[in-house]
Amino acid sequence: MSKLLSTTLVSVCLAATSASMAIAQTTPNPSSPPAAGAAHRHADRPFSRPTERVEARLAYAKTALKITDAQQTQWDAYANLARKNAQDMEQWFKSMRHEPGRARQQRPNAIERLERAQSFHAEAVTRINRLLAVEKPLYAALSPEQQKVADVVLNPRLRSMQRRLMHGREGFGKG
Repeated sequence: MSKLLSTTLVSVCLAATSASMAIAQTTPNPSSPPAAGAAHRHADRPFSRPTERVEARLAYAKTALKITDAQQTQWDAYANLARKNAQDMEQWFKSMRHEPGRARQQRPNAIERLERAQSFHAEAVTRINRLLAVEKPLYAALSPEQQKVADVVLNPRLRSMQRRLMHGREGFGKG
């Protein structure tokens, strides 16, 4: 019985020691800021950057649309614009992360918020105009079957935004 008791005590001591060592190894370094660690972990995930996601999205759309050789020129114009937009978005993310003197606690006043919104919407209109300039010829070059697929596959963000607007206007709990 004493041998069993001593073996149990040794096992408990070893387990407690190894658990405390494991906790000590996983404790974050207090000198490193937690937000920076989270940003680095996010940046290391696959397909976390817009330029990585755009290639997967373009490959899927091209396959789903079954782009022919005759449609390749229009497709290339669309794909190049999508890549450029992804690069621009990635640069914007980087500039927001590394903006010098950016105080997170300081909130913009009402006028600054309106000016930011105005700037954002003006840039959005410019992006949509560029997208229309390349997507109209591509859509026109597609067969009716391909156009049905394009209605679903192209511009998924715009579709989700339209759904949110429709549901927001109609309201879920009304009626």
